[in-house]
Amino acid sequence: MKIIVGLGNPEKDYKNTRHNVGFESIDRISADYKIAVNKLRFKSHIGEGHINNEKVILVKPQTYMNLSGVAVRDILSFYKLTNEGVIVIYDEANLDTGLLRIRERGSAGGHNGAKSIIQYLGTDEFMRIKIGIGEKNPS
Repeated sequence: MKIIVGLGNPEKDYKNTRHNVGFESIDRISADYKIAVNKLRFKSHIGEGHINNEKVILVKPQTYMNLSGVAVRDILSFYKLTNEGVIVIYDEANLDTGLLRIRERGSAGGHNGAKSIIQYLGTDEFMRIKIGIGEKNPS
């Protein structure tokens, strides 16, 4: 089983902003694989389904970016999973828009959502997909 977590902020003010690319990614996966993300559990909107015959849980934490680790920890605890089954998708300002960087471990790199997950899981060893959003106001 894989837990695919898209990081973002839940309020309408954040919808369609560059920092909510994790939420938008979950929405896209949800649509492509027909997995409804319509349950509120573990302080998150979640949906359960299958991708390539593997069970997945799609997650959009509703804890705000800075506390994303709370939701991820609660899900892993409930399903008795380790961090090896986690894939986290979030924005990366140090990457050009649209580029991806995939890592299996590493520091938070200044990203508060990743920092929270590292803190609550007690490890930096989890798969992450960083999506480039570029600098906010490049000179």
